[in-house]
Amino acid sequence: MKKLFLSVIFMYLGILASFSQSSPKSDSAYKSRKLTFEEANLVSSYYRQDGNNAATTGGTGSEKLTDFSNTIDVKFSLYDRHFRKHSLTGEIGIDHYTSASSDKIDPSTLSSASHADTRIYPSVGWTMENTDKGTTIGGGISFSNEFDYKSFGANLSFSKKTNNRNGEFSAKIQAYLDKVSLIYPIELRTNTGGGRGDDGNDYGSSNRNSYSAALAWSQIINDKFQVLLEAEAIYQKGYLGLPFHRVYFTDNTVHVENLPSTRMKIPLGIRANYFIGDKLILRSWYRNYHDDWGINSNTAQLETVWKITPFVSVTPFYRFYQQSGADYFAPYRVHTGPDEFYTSNYDLSKFTSHFYGAGFRIAPPQGVFNIQHLNSLELRYGHYQRTTGLNSDIISLNLKFR
Repeated sequence: MKKLFLSVIFMYLGILASFSQSSPKSDSAYKSRKLTFEEANLVSSYYRQDGNNAATTGGTGSEKLTDFSNTIDVKFSLYDRHFRKHSLTGEIGIDHYTSASSDKIDPSTLSSASHADTRIYPSVGWTMENTDKGTTIGGGISFSNEFDYKSFGANLSFSKKTNNRNGEFSAKIQAYLDKVSLIYPIELRTNTGGGRGDDGNDYGSSNRNSYSAALAWSQIINDKFQVLLEAEAIYQKGYLGLPFHRVYFTDNTVHVENLPSTRMKIPLGIRANYFIGDKLILRSWYRNYHDDWGINSNTAQLETVWKITPFVSVTPFYRFYQQSGADYFAPYRVHTGPDEFYTSNYDLSKFTSHFYGAGFRIAPPQGVFNIQHLNSLELRYGHYQRTTGLNSDIISLNLKFR
């Protein structure tokens, strides 16, 4: 992973060096019609978790997992002859994870193929902003690939600012067309169906499609207070469980998780930012979520940005989350024969959770470490714990180049 990280760094700096020499002319009335580098971000993070309710082993067993992630995004822009700004973004992410519970799909192996995996997910996006009309349109496509899951995504977006530029309406639609490999627990595999073999060549697959539409309204109330209202509807259809999630019934028989083939989700949220002087910003967020599987949840988050100097800031944050359990969830050996749908995945159980931590950001005018194009550096740490016993830690580093 060290070699992978260094390769990502060198590739990133190479891209930056290729474009950092070109910049728009100083005349503010001039609009460059050449593709110009705007900014780039490199985000690296390390995540670890532990718990004792793994869905792979029926709601019991180790949930230990580690994930090392790197993402790079680069943004370019140009103006057309009508002075509309076109922005082109490209992003690629690489995650590598190890999972103790996934290795229990076939406990007889010393270390199965699913014990560790690498996910690669590139995406590209485009927007066109008309500053005179206050409108922006955009679109993008994405792809994600790992050992047992493939996903293709596409999106379209539109936004319109009010005449005084204090309000903005935005809308976005997205679609994800996914394919799930049917890797069953070893004891539930057959010689005639999917899920055979150890190398993935004989695994069957099933589709999972997701469609969403989101609306948002942002408003500047005054020079200190801003709010954003957001609503979304998400519809999923297809194979919505995972084939290697075991469920143990009261008679100790083992089954593959079985969930409905459709799901409707409706989250509603509000964000509010308040500027207390020049050195303190309060950011708050609340979301209510409901779906037709019986889950209702509430999320509340507060983040404080404290500027120690104009170029150095710290950001402590706290998030509280509470959800009711899905209608189809039950713990180990609680489901019975008459149950039509069943799961022992504790992500669908009733629980509350807490996530808290802080970030540290520097953005000196001469560049971080006196590197002119290294615009800012941010380091964040967060700790997560929930009432089911799951706990995790994540640390991330964000480098911004301009």
